[in-house]
Parts: sequence; structure tokens; C-alpha cells
Amino acid sequence: MSYQYLKRARKIICIGRNYAAHIKELNNPTPKQPFFFLKPSSSIITPISLEHEKKSLPNNSSFHGLNDDGTNPGPIYIPRQTIVNHEIELALVMDKYISNVTSEEFLASDVYDAISGVALALDLTARNVQDEAKKKGLPWSIGKGFDTFLPISQFIPKDVFIKDKEDLQNAFRVTCSVNGELRQDDSTRLMLNPLHKIIQHISTMISLEPGDIILTGTPSGVGPINPADEISGELYYHEDKLVDMKFSCETRPGPYVYRET
Repeated sequence: MSYQYLKRARKIICIGRNYAAHIKELNNPTPKQPFFFLKPSSSIITPISLEHEKKSLPNNSSFHGLNDDGTNPGPIYIPRQTIVNHEIELALVMDKYISNVTSEEFLASDVYDAISGVALALDLTARNVQDEAKKKGLPWSIGKGFDTFLPISQFIPKDVFIKDKEDLQNAFRVTCSVNGELRQDDSTRLMLNPLHKIIQHISTMISLEPGDIILTGTPSGVGPINPADEISGELYYHEDKLVDMKFSCETRPGPYVYRET
């Protein structure tokens, strides 16, 4: 069970609006090309387990770096007066430099060689913070970047799915449940922008480096989580479960309370 890959992440890039049903449920326009945003590494948390106990933090702190083994075990912190939504996603972990490649140069068959493996991630969103920023034309980094807003699983090396190395697009399924209620359950085959197009498109603006993490978008079924909730996710390779993860939710410590900007 390795989390060392998280120590190597130079940046975390997240694709937005990549499933049609999710776009519809949020009443968003469909983008004409892939778009993305960034999450800070300080938003990373990993599951608490028998092997990885809850991290002890300085008083009133919500992040104090990753452990030597890459873990940051702890709960999801819900900032006061925010409406936080879950978004379950397949995460790609890059293994090569990819820069300025064209659509003719980077195909579905190139994805396997470009990555070291995958993980399961939750892109948490403070929806009311994001909505206000979008309405006023302000950046919405805060709504995506709070501490603990990137719960993520252990690393799954690509050798596990070598039989699909020519095209990984239809190989995975992600699920998300809150308090035992299944909310999200869909295949990566439903992505509007496939994995190879995501990598190629990002590379034309921001060069990808070994260790970078790409979140590939969330299917429909997003919904709120609140303090005292328990949220879980699962990643399947065809019908085989690769990994699962579980987190509890608590009120964020510290002085922050959402107020209109």
C-alpha cells in the first residue's frame, strides 16, 4: 500500500465537465474544448487505517505536510457555512514529460506508456463558494483548494491493467457512497474527452512532468457532504475492485467562516 507517489506530485490538474450527465445536473454549458483547474498539494488527505493512524497536527491546524511515506491520514474538514459536494474521479499519475504534443502525436495507445499508474480521488468542491466566484467573475481556486479537499487513495501501478494497454478508456469504473447510499457509479467510457485527449490538450499549455496527477472528471450524482457523514469510494478495473477508500467528515478547525466576497 504505497502513497509515496504523492511526495513526487509537482502539480495536480483537474479536468472539469467531462461527463454529459454531470454537466446537465449542474445546469452548466458544455465546453467546446477540455478545460482544467489546479488543486494545491496541501489539499491532499489519505485514509485512516490500521496501518496509517490519524495524523497528529499542531493546535488548530488542518495541514502540516505529508508524512515521509506520503500519507496524510485524517478526516475531511467541512469549512463553516459552506456547501461541500463530492466528485469521485479516476486519477492518472504521470511517468513522463509530455510537452506540446499534437493530437496526431499522442493517441489512445500512448496513454499506458505515459503514466506510471492510477489512483482514486475525490475532487471536493465548496459549491456556494465556487458559485459566488463564478457569478462575480472571480477566481474559484478557494472553492476547490481548501485543506482536505483532495482525498486520494493508494497508488495502483499500471502493470495491473496491462492487457488494456492499447486503450484504457473503457477499463475503469468509479463509485461513491455517502452514509451507505450509492450516489455515483459510472464507467470512464462515458467521458466526453478521453484520456489521451486530456493529456495531449494539457500539454499544449502546461507541460506535464513525472509525478503530476491528473483528475479526469466526475460522473453524475454529485451531492452534499456534512460533518458526521461518512463517504467512501471504489475504483474498479472492469469488474475487479482495485481499491477502496473511506473518510469521515468533521467541521474544519480555525477561524474561517464563508462570507460573501
